[in-house]
Amino acid sequence: MFDKTVYIRRRRTLLDSMREKGQRGIILFVGNVDAPAQYKDNCYNFRQDSSWLYYFGLDEPRYGAVIDIDSGEEVVFADDVEIGDIIWMGPQPSVQSKAESVGVSKSAPYGALEGVVSKALSIGRPVHFLPPSRYYNTMKLASLTGLSHEAVGVVDFTAGKTEHASRELVESVIAMRLIKEECEIEELDAVGALGQEMHTVARNAVKPGVLEQHIVGLMEGVTLSKGWGVSFATILSQHGETLHNHLHDKIIEPGKLLVIDAGAESNSHYASDFTRTLPTGGKFTQKQRDVYQIVCDCNEFAFSITRPGITYREVHIETMRKMLEGLKALDLVRGSIDDMVTEGIAGLFCPHGLGHNMGLDVHDMEDLGENLVGYDPDQKRSSQLGLGSLRMARKLVPGHVITDEPGIYFIPALIDKWKAEGTGKGFVNFDKLKSYYDFGGIRLEDDVLVTPDGARRTGPNRLPIFPDDVEAAMAK
Repeated sequence: MFDKTVYIRRRRTLLDSMREKGQRGIILFVGNVDAPAQYKDNCYNFRQDSSWLYYFGLDEPRYGAVIDIDSGEEVVFADDVEIGDIIWMGPQPSVQSKAESVGVSKSAPYGALEGVVSKALSIGRPVHFLPPSRYYNTMKLASLTGLSHEAVGVVDFTAGKTEHASRELVESVIAMRLIKEECEIEELDAVGALGQEMHTVARNAVKPGVLEQHIVGLMEGVTLSKGWGVSFATILSQHGETLHNHLHDKIIEPGKLLVIDAGAESNSHYASDFTRTLPTGGKFTQKQRDVYQIVCDCNEFAFSITRPGITYREVHIETMRKMLEGLKALDLVRGSIDDMVTEGIAGLFCPHGLGHNMGLDVHDMEDLGENLVGYDPDQKRSSQLGLGSLRMARKLVPGHVITDEPGIYFIPALIDKWKAEGTGKGFVNFDKLKSYYDFGGIRLEDDVLVTPDGARRTGPNRLPIFPDDVEAAMAK
């Protein structure tokens, strides 16, 4: 948890933003609760709501808060422990003292939240809340506001659709959380170090005959020994053409490519997200190296043009141009690079976007609406495969933290579909692609902070990425 002045400043900025937008009424925050795994007393590892953490910092279940836009009053709602709780948990600080630790002077029992919201609604005061991602929060907000479960979950603020979650609040929160403060950058660098450590442990364990699950266990053990755990379900697979392959039941075979896409989450809940692709036998074949070098060049190129003032959509497009140039040199595509960029041919090989926002969530704030988070008001999402999956397209400014993760994948079902439909005809060398059906995929990912004069990668060091360096690291 940061110093309480951080949370006081954030809430004041949020309040000022809502007032500047001409809003009145109350802002309602509902934190997460424990979620049973099998039965009530055996719960999943508790993870607090990220927006709650950002504004209130209290990393415990069953908390709520209200900020009165008109008066500026702030109240935290939670229950003090009773003797039955103390027997199992020991004595606990009071809710009042916890509220004061984040700069809130007033607290009340959790059950009192209903009366506060009900009173506001009864006299026509607007109740602003963020769209929930958890089922409990959805039901709680529905109960407090009298809306249906479906209504409180609306995050698509398109014309003609009823808006119950507050667009003004969503936009204010996004504007704040997109730009990382210095204290957040320190956390992201620290969790970057932890993420790099877990990848190093994994690389050192890659040997023919080893079970994939064993490597995953070693990696995740690092995150649990020094942090909260993983920031998302670990992807470790010798079938990298399946972008999010979470199966870890295969034995490492020589001659394969092993994609490891994994990140750590710190105890303060900031996330890292790195991807490396390793030759399972310690050395790339020439065919693997040729494709790997293209992806590596794309990663370097994207980083080199990332700076304030450019949109990440432009970075994506120019990186795909670079990729097509490399694929053309291998005779996997043919024709005009400009025409191939226009037609979206790169989507056959890289059907995802170049990157996404990072922060308290590994896909930061996408629970608030992916387009609102990742796109400026004057940007429209593409329908092309690949570019259409770009999660971050905004004009870059200092403080943005994003991923740089180009990839090349040979997905037989997708290639067959394009060929059957005539998509890419005249550009894609389908005959030569037949020899790549068993290739798999390659992805290389770093986390990047946009700085006033360019960009830098987060974390103290960089995982080996150039092919010679990867082979040298594995030889050790």
